[in-house]
Amino acid sequence: MNELDGLTALLIEPHSGMRANIHSMLNMCGLTRIEHASSANQAVKQLTLRSFDLVLCEYDLEGGQDGQQLLEDLRHHKLVSLATMFFMVTAEGDYGKVVSAAELAPTDYILKPFTADRLLERIARALEKRNVFLPVYRLMEAGAQHEAIEACLEGEQAHPRYAVDFLRLRAELHLFLGEAHLAEPIYRQLADSKAIAWARLGLAKTLYLREEYEEAGSLLTELVQTNTNFVDAYDWLARTHTAMGELDKSQDVLGRAVAVSPHAVRRLRTLGEVAFEAGDDDTAEKVLKQVVAKAKYSEFRDPEDHVKLVRTLVRKGDPVAAATVIRDLDRSMGGKAHADACSAISSALLHEYTGNEERLLDSLNAAVAASRDLPAMSADLKLELARNCLAHDMAEGATSLVRDVMRNAADASAMDRAMSVMAQAGHAELGTTLAQETRQHVVDLVAGGAERARSGDYAGAVTLMQEAAQRMPGNPQVAFNAALALLRCLEHTGWDDKLGQQALAQMAAVRRLDARNPKLPALTALHQAVLKKYKKSHK
Repeated sequence: MNELDGLTALLIEPHSGMRANIHSMLNMCGLTRIEHASSANQAVKQLTLRSFDLVLCEYDLEGGQDGQQLLEDLRHHKLVSLATMFFMVTAEGDYGKVVSAAELAPTDYILKPFTADRLLERIARALEKRNVFLPVYRLMEAGAQHEAIEACLEGEQAHPRYAVDFLRLRAELHLFLGEAHLAEPIYRQLADSKAIAWARLGLAKTLYLREEYEEAGSLLTELVQTNTNFVDAYDWLARTHTAMGELDKSQDVLGRAVAVSPHAVRRLRTLGEVAFEAGDDDTAEKVLKQVVAKAKYSEFRDPEDHVKLVRTLVRKGDPVAAATVIRDLDRSMGGKAHADACSAISSALLHEYTGNEERLLDSLNAAVAASRDLPAMSADLKLELARNCLAHDMAEGATSLVRDVMRNAADASAMDRAMSVMAQAGHAELGTTLAQETRQHVVDLVAGGAERARSGDYAGAVTLMQEAAQRMPGNPQVAFNAALALLRCLEHTGWDDKLGQQALAQMAAVRRLDARNPKLPALTALHQAVLKKYKKSHK
């Protein structure tokens, strides 16, 4: 047999006996290139280093994180490619818990106990479908979204068995590109003819993106009433209520979603934030404690969760509990990029509440120093720190934070939020000046890179734009021009493996920061032309 020969597999299973048993089954199926991981953290480390064709993951992983949470982390951090087949191995009693999370659906589920023949049948079925969609996946991962849409149209004709799947993928691509008006008729056609739940959800998404919140809300409300386990629909309904300023309704919907699927840390985090904004400190405390506890076992735990919990406890008037959370942050988050900054911000919140002015100023100064040029830290938290600085006559520290946020502003609204912080503290003119300086700084950098390239100094253009990208990793314009400089350098001076990898990384940054950039297809085309020129395969 060997349609499976040459495929790579990662087996994630905590029990050595079961690992050996499934390994033998995979061998019987024709798979020989198999790696093992006994925990979620080991799996993350393996997937960070390499990709696999097949991941077989036990749901009950032990150690604080289950297979569903692991899948959420892997998808969110893009550690499994579109072409990776992800199978969840679960006991029948756990099956209901796993399938409730529609947005995190694996390729397939395998209920224990199972035989090698049953395993082979499921893998072969998934492999057949993967091979049909592989050309589209490759175009998508190369950033060629418009070409991927064309490939979907061709796929619908060539593989009518998968026509609905191609329609769904084509609609999702239009949404990704910001073309809600092109996605809507596809979803509407499917929703009207087949009453498919995900098609109705897709239709609601198009309405939301066009800011038709009332109609989107009505459709989503009906959807969750008729599909009580469809948690992705709950998420979009909550988002719709938030956009309409209905925080209480958003909180209620998220609470129901968490009851259906209690393991998704990101949904819990959103519920905690919405509850805090709505003034429901008791719910915010309860939920954010769960977030901190669940995320503790993840490779991707975020110290900002501790800050949010401290902020809630301080507002509740519980400084003792807040101090305990800060100690846990210091103990459990050592080594995380912005743990020191988060600890200092949390301490400042506590000292402000207790009225210890001297320690408050010390903490604010420490937070500003630790937050400087720290891309791992969210813009929202930096702006919150800037507000605190401005409230305590630390304009210089606030200015450096706001400037940093502006340099990495992904869009006009992010720039507006930064300016608003300055304006609310009575420094509107300074905020406007900072914004103008930041925009001009980026313009000058880009112009400088272009000038060097025009004069034939392609290496100089790369150096200038790479340095700018390192200083401003969240700025899409800088990322785009860094990618362009790298590709022009390769085009004119010859192939270099290191520069080729850097170009891929910068193009990935552009797609992450500005997926709807109208110049992205041209950048992708240039990349493909450079690869073709030097006879390099596209990875």
